Amino acid sequence: MRIPPELAHSLAVTVEQGSLDAAARVLHVTQSAVSQRLATLERLTGQVLLVRSRPVRATAAGETVIRYARQVAHLDADAAAHLGLADGARATLPIAVNADSLATWLLEPLVRASVALGVTLDLHREDESRTAELLARGTVVAAVTTRDVPVPGCTVGFLGVMTYRAVAAPDFARTYLPAGATASALERAPVVDFDGTDSLQSQWLSSRGVDPTAPPRHRVPSSSEFARAIALGLGWGMLPAHQRAGRDLTDLGGPELSVPLHWQQWRLHSTHLDQLAREVERAAAGTLTRHAAQEGIAPRPMSTGQLPPAAAAPTSTSASPASVADESP
Repeated sequence: MRIPPELAHSLAVTVEQGSLDAAARVLHVTQSAVSQRLATLERLTGQVLLVRSRPVRATAAGETVIRYARQVAHLDADAAAHLGLADGARATLPIAVNADSLATWLLEPLVRASVALGVTLDLHREDESRTAELLARGTVVAAVTTRDVPVPGCTVGFLGVMTYRAVAAPDFARTYLPAGATASALERAPVVDFDGTDSLQSQWLSSRGVDPTAPPRHRVPSSSEFARAIALGLGWGMLPAHQRAGRDLTDLGGPELSVPLHWQQWRLHSTHLDQLAREVERAAAGTLTRHAAQEGIAPRPMSTGQLPPAAAAPTSTSASPASVADESP
């Protein structure tokens, strides 16, 4: 069965806008027309695609159709640019990124790609352990992620490792850790977390035999302000090398924690995505470390997830200079 792209697009717009009324305004049709399109699409697929809540949301099957709609839209824009048929509107590349990468090494290659390609970036900031979820839902076309298994319909390649060390401002260390980072002192010393999903400080405390729930915890949900808060003495925290450089900080010792990063993107014929991937890979090669094997993390070569039939691309296509091998999800 072929999914009509215009019906899939109507579903995507409805979920993006949150209601049939709002979708009708964007699509320049009546609400009744939107409802009829969605009913037709659900009849063709034989599945419920939309939960009529406030706001509306897609079911798991609906997310698959939305991802297909966004892939078709991306391919349309790419083909129009190649054929000189673009109407002046800039294509948009939604990318899922983690805060530390964005604050240290990732922004420059993204800007270079945007300028060279004439595209608009829509960056979705999320924890690196959760960015692949946005890719699976079709919300973004590419993601920096810790996940080394390809999302279905995507390629994955190893970028490198970000390494973190526990640090604190000198005055903070003298006040809370006068005899060093002992277990008893760490139970009382305030911790700075990025947000509720940030587990690096808890991992480091556990490695030192300290209950992660014992010390008081601050939350500073901005990467640059997180590093500044530590330097100002709010608490101790884990920082990568780029954010430690140029700051007066005391190293608390203990294990160095490593976070492996991978680049995942849709497996499509797309000049935009291919060039974006190359820029990101070049920047990662000059910034991130490649010693994941010594840290017990096995780097993966570029591999691909299985594509849904409606969005399948020729298997000879690679989204990256790295080698490609088919893999089932």
